Amino acid sequence: MNLSKLTPAEGSVKNAKKRIGRGQGSGKGGTSTKGHKGAQSRSGYSAKRGFEGGQMPLQRRVPKFGFKNINRVEYRGINLDIIQALVEENKLATIDIAFLISKGLAHKNDKIKVLGRGELKSKVEIKVHAFSATAKLAIEAQGGTAVAI
Repeated sequence: MNLSKLTPAEGSVKNAKKRIGRGQGSGKGGTSTKGHKGAQSRSGYSAKRGFEGGQMPLQRRVPKFGFKNINRVEYRGINLDIIQALVEENKLATIDIAFLISKGLAHKNDKIKVLGRGELKSKVEIKVHAFSATAKLAIEAQGGTAVAI
């Protein structure tokens, strides 16, 4: 016996789609398996998204809360330990946005913020959009510069 040669029993699988609504002799005539009356029995019916048969839909039963601040600026965070690894790997004195994009750490439209996780052991100049307070202190403590663009 080979598992790749298994097939259903002969006659157990029907390929033909059931033709309904073709007269009383078909056994599916009259209502054509759609029941009696109502929107679902009519032609052209399509259920609206979220419609629950007239019951109050979920999106209206659940209360609204919170808000979305339209003025929020989203930053791509890059921590000091990642910057330290980049400096050791590439022997860099300056790190800018173009370099971070080339390394795949950010996309071209991202705003980049340096965050303070990890330890910086090298003197390095960093030119990005923003810095956290702890990151700026750590960079300047090593004699580097943090330039906000």
